[in-house]
Amino acid sequence: MSLLDEIEPLKAEALAALMAVSDQSSLDSAKGAYLGPQGKFTGLLKQLGTLPKEERPAVGKAINVAKGELEKALKVARDKVELGGAGPDQLVDFTAPGRCRRSGRLHPLTQVTEDIVRSFRKLGFAVADGPEVEDEYHCFDALNTPVDHPARDAQDTFYVDTPERPLLRTHTSSVQIRVMQEQQPPVRIIVPGRVYRRDTADATHNPTFHQVEGLYVDRGVTVGDLKGTVEFVFRELMGPKTQIRFRPHYFSYTEPSFEIDFANALTRKMGKDWLEIAGCGMVHPAVFEEVGYDPEEWSGWAFGFGIERIAMLRYGIHDIRLFYENDMRFLKQF
Repeated sequence: MSLLDEIEPLKAEALAALMAVSDQSSLDSAKGAYLGPQGKFTGLLKQLGTLPKEERPAVGKAINVAKGELEKALKVARDKVELGGAGPDQLVDFTAPGRCRRSGRLHPLTQVTEDIVRSFRKLGFAVADGPEVEDEYHCFDALNTPVDHPARDAQDTFYVDTPERPLLRTHTSSVQIRVMQEQQPPVRIIVPGRVYRRDTADATHNPTFHQVEGLYVDRGVTVGDLKGTVEFVFRELMGPKTQIRFRPHYFSYTEPSFEIDFANALTRKMGKDWLEIAGCGMVHPAVFEEVGYDPEEWSGWAFGFGIERIAMLRYGIHDIRLFYENDMRFLKQF
């Protein structure tokens, strides 16, 4: 039998083998037997060189045509295996009416975080990050927090029971210390991240939540710069008619310090004129001295707020625990 006469019987044999595959193992076996480096069709191609010159074009063309048919059959067999054994007549038509593929979506907290980051980037802020397992120096000492401050007590902060006594950071403010220790002014950063506090889980508290810290340090920075930034960001997040006011407050790492209240149609709908949403202030000179900045030359502000708080207000959610229960009925709404 000539080489040309061997092509059709071998093609029929290979097609039958490919149509009979039912799993990945049989698919690999059939592919290797006919189309692999040592396969039978590969063997035919290797024999072309032994033929007279006048016979090579016709035999080569016939082999390539047959090989093309086998490669199509191989694709069908591969699709069949990937669909769990369904044949071509059983393939699912995902474009048919009433059928659709459900794509994933971002968690509501991720959506809000990305909106916050986008607003700050418009003002030239960079995103910084730091460890969630911190030491007392970065979390408290460097931020001018007294050793007898209630926030340092075990009933407020999660400490790790090891000789070094690290802790789970209670705020993302610890990152501003790390950034200022590594970078000379000007500094313009935001720090979104997870924080931990010993709170009982209820409708408005959770032992872990997310916070965004903002820090701006340069020459001649004033409270006016702080207020302008806060107004811009919260109007982007909560609507263009959002109003902002500052109330005097105390934080150990800022002086003067303020609580931020906001008012818009949402607060009025809740029956309130103003709602507290964040804390802020001018960076305390003691903090600058700790990181090696001259407080006579540099000034700056910092503020922080909870991402869950923003999300709850934006979406009308009354229980913070819903963000962590992974209930698809809740998550699909976003």
